[in-house]
Amino acid sequence: MAYATGSGGDSSGNATGANLEKAKSVALDHVNGRVTSTEIGDEEGYYQVEVTRDDGSQVDVNLDKNYNVLGTPDDNESSDGKDAANDGGG
Repeated sequence: MAYATGSGGDSSGNATGANLEKAKSVALDHVNGRVTSTEIGDEEGYYQVEVTRDDGSQVDVNLDKNYNVLGTPDDNESSDGKDAANDGGG
């Protein structure tokens, strides 16, 4: 018997709203800012919480299944192309 809950199509675990809220809370304890996105079952950890700081920089807080912080790679290594360090002009 299989069933899906929520939206986003994540089928990688039993992530309920309460679990995500706990992951967000732990991430915000580690990095000041606001949560802008979450992922479950990411290759970097069980939970990945993207936090945008007041200065506009972004950090991904990676947590294991027990909400332990695995790491927070700065957005400098992001492949979005939104690298604040590069303001190149031609």
